[in-house]
Amino acid sequence: MNAFIQQLPALMGVVIGALGSYLAVVRGDRVRFRNEQAARWEERRLAVYTDYARDLKRSVTLNYRVASHFGNDPHPHPLAPEDATPLMAEAAVARDPSGEALILLGSPLVVERARVWVVAVMDMEQFLREETRDPVAWQGLLARQRAGREGYNAAVRDDLALPPGHSARWSVTQV
Repeated sequence: MNAFIQQLPALMGVVIGALGSYLAVVRGDRVRFRNEQAARWEERRLAVYTDYARDLKRSVTLNYRVASHFGNDPHPHPLAPEDATPLMAEAAVARDPSGEALILLGSPLVVERARVWVVAVMDMEQFLREETRDPVAWQGLLARQRAGREGYNAAVRDDLALPPGHSARWSVTQV
C-alpha cells in the first residue's frame, strides 16, 4: 500500500495530463469545425452575391440594347422592344430566385444595396417600356444604376472582407 501511495502523484499526473490532452483536442476540433463551417457559408454567400449580380447585369445589358434602339444609348447592338420583351421577361424571372437567395443569405447591408441597384434597373425598364427617347434622362438612369452597382459591390466586399476592387468605370474610347 505504501508503494501505491508513493506512485499516486505520478498516476494523478498521468490522469490529469490525459484529461487535459483530451480537452485540448476536443476544443481544437470544435474550433476547426466552426472555422470550416464559416468558410463554407462565406463561399456560399459569395456564390449568391455573384449569381445575383450576374442575373441583374443581364437585365442591364438588355436595357442598354433596347435604349440603343431608341437612340438613348450608344450600345453597338440595338435590340427592338418586340425582340427584347421575351428576353427581358426571362431575365426578370431569373433574377427572382437569386434575389430570394440573396435575402436569405446576404447581410442586411448587402440586401439593402441590392435593393437600391434593382430599383434603378427597374426604373430603366419602365423608361424603356414607355418608349422614351431622351438621351439625357437615360444618362441619369445609367448614373443611378452604376452607383447602385458600385454600392452593391462595395457592400459585398465589406461583408466578405475582400480588398477594394475596381470601380468598373472604364472608357471604351482609345486613348
